[in-house]
Amino acid sequence: MHPTDFHPDLRAAARWLPRGVVKAWLLPLLRRIPAPSQKLPAGVTVTERPLDGRGTASLRILRSTPSDGPPRPAVLWIHGGGYVLGRATTDDARCAHLAKRLGATVFSVDYRLAPAHPFPTPLDDCLAAYELLHREAAALGVDPSRMVIAGQSAGGGLAAALVLRAHDRGLPPPAIQILVYPMLDDRTVLRTVDDRLHRLWNPASNRLGWTSYLGREPGGEGIPDHAAPARRSDLRGLAPAWIGVGTADLFLDEDVAYATRLREAGVPVTLDVVEGAFHGFDAVTPGAPVSRRFFDAQVEAIERAFATPRSPAERPAC
Repeated sequence: MHPTDFHPDLRAAARWLPRGVVKAWLLPLLRRIPAPSQKLPAGVTVTERPLDGRGTASLRILRSTPSDGPPRPAVLWIHGGGYVLGRATTDDARCAHLAKRLGATVFSVDYRLAPAHPFPTPLDDCLAAYELLHREAAALGVDPSRMVIAGQSAGGGLAAALVLRAHDRGLPPPAIQILVYPMLDDRTVLRTVDDRLHRLWNPASNRLGWTSYLGREPGGEGIPDHAAPARRSDLRGLAPAWIGVGTADLFLDEDVAYATRLREAGVPVTLDVVEGAFHGFDAVTPGAPVSRRFFDAQVEAIERAFATPRSPAERPAC
């Protein structure tokens, strides 16, 4: 691909964005940079609560007002950052718009980060959040039959892994899993790729992220599928999925392959491949038409999932 092959809405941003921003020596500095202030839509309240008594992880809760009325849908959102960066506050604007558009309560997980907290700790934090939503659904005012697990980049990988873990533990499945250019396969580090069009996340960043999360070199034998969901051999019985990724994203091949394998396993999948879009394009240019359409597609997929009746076997136990 030539630089002019970026999506027209993204070419200006692509000119100044670096290929990879995550480097080991930069991590301490990047983590000290405060999250930029975000303008939230009117009528959205934000609160926070710990996930456990230790205060090691927490949930940010975004609701559109008024907050009373019948139980609402719930979205469990998991932020990105290559398993080594990010915080729940980073995605406040996205989560607030999800709350407004869906009339839902959005719970954003502030999970612990690698390398200080490698697998399975970040996934454990996400599982604790999902269990809390079901356990305290009545008190939180949410409808357990209309829950969504969603995430972006590494958060998309955690979202896919959480769906696997919930399935394996016999927990109620979400209505849908929303995987936004998810980080699914550590074996991508073994590929030789032309990364001239990659932005924000390139092969060097990918190796650092996976090495930090796994606590070992990625790509070898013995990596559990709850750490790298693309390694899962049996995908039958999982929740429906929406997967979105750009053609200039390092994760394109692994995301398309995962969508294909889900379909082959009988799982309903919507795959949204955005021509000329790089990793994180919608976060960098949220107002661009291509980014707004990408977000709209996620909202519409969730609305369709809520409108689709679930079989008795799929409904949460009382």
